[in-house]
Amino acid sequence: MTGWGTGRVLRDRNAGLYLAGVVVSGFGTTAMWLVAGVWVKSLTGSDALAALTVFALWAPVLAGPVLGALADRLPRRPVLVGVGLVMAALLPVLLLLDSADRVWLLFAVLLVYGVCGTVHEAAEAALVPQAVDVRLLGDFNGLRLTANEGVKLIAPLVGAGLFVRYGGASVALLDALTFALAAGIFALLRVREEPPDRAASARGIAQVLEGGRQLWASPALRPLVLTGAAVMFLAGLNGAVVYAVADGVLGHAPTYVGVLYAVQGAGSVLSGLAAGPLLRRLPDRVFTAGGVALFALGVGARALPYDAAALAGSVAIGAGLPCVLIAALTAVQREVPGAVLGRAAATANTLIFVPNALALALGAALVAFVDVRVLLPVLTVAGLAVALLLAASSRGAAAQPRGAGARRAAER
Repeated sequence: MTGWGTGRVLRDRNAGLYLAGVVVSGFGTTAMWLVAGVWVKSLTGSDALAALTVFALWAPVLAGPVLGALADRLPRRPVLVGVGLVMAALLPVLLLLDSADRVWLLFAVLLVYGVCGTVHEAAEAALVPQAVDVRLLGDFNGLRLTANEGVKLIAPLVGAGLFVRYGGASVALLDALTFALAAGIFALLRVREEPPDRAASARGIAQVLEGGRQLWASPALRPLVLTGAAVMFLAGLNGAVVYAVADGVLGHAPTYVGVLYAVQGAGSVLSGLAAGPLLRRLPDRVFTAGGVALFALGVGARALPYDAAALAGSVAIGAGLPCVLIAALTAVQREVPGAVLGRAAATANTLIFVPNALALALGAALVAFVDVRVLLPVLTVAGLAVALLLAASSRGAAAQPRGAGARRAAER
């Protein structure tokens, strides 16, 4: 296996095209995500409405099982292409947004944006195991995260610059262009897809819930998804108090949060590059537990009144969190049968990321009553407890037979 890894993924035609599509579309999406709130704020003066732009983008994740079932009923590659073309056609509508009374247009577009994004992620997660060697899934998912985090270091600056110089419409047009380019890239994929089981997918609520059943019934997937949900809850609490860290702990202006996030992004890039090789050498649960422990220690470091500790903690947080997400997604792609993989991946996303949003709201309330220098060590202890529980559960797990992914790997 020493000849496998990042280079092997990049030499794979389908994997390379996928990653190119991720970079292109992710650049426009990240720029638009930042500008949407600024645009609303500049037109209305309302912080609450500006904050709602993030919720509008995120809300469709709640319907992940339903949207995942839709992705399972359709050929996955055409879905990737179609979603890109739909958004490329829809985003220019925002050229009409020129006053506060038309802000509803942006929220409508963002809701459709979120729906399309959820369907796209489900279809992509289901198609990747058919397009990329199963043994390269960890490397691919790590590189995919690295690509996403990499564009986040540049795209917000480009989006902000375009907004200041030309207005929000210019960013919408940029995003539309990146969607069109990504659709063209995904159209070049050469994949022999398993035909969707439309008859099975049309049997109602039981089929919508089939993805969740697959996750819960699998002894390999259940602990990873539950760990992901627990850690993302802790991450939401941590994210909610980051401004209190910059001000109350470190004594900096709120803009210092940008430095902490940039350093955290750099940690995520490094983690994505290392994920594939580590997943081949370590059991899933051990790899995930290590990431959880690293995240927890990074959170605790932010309670110390030193810039160096806060920056080191941000690197650790950025490196630890992706381990949890990459391991969970890779295991889902490996273990779940292709016919239900779209809804299983979408359900996993819902279960993992909904606690994050709830924790953001809870953390915003907690920070008003609890000193952040007390709260962060508590989060550290909770995170280390999750890591220890998962590591302890890994004993004997290696002897369990693997599911659909193992059979696909053996066939190759």
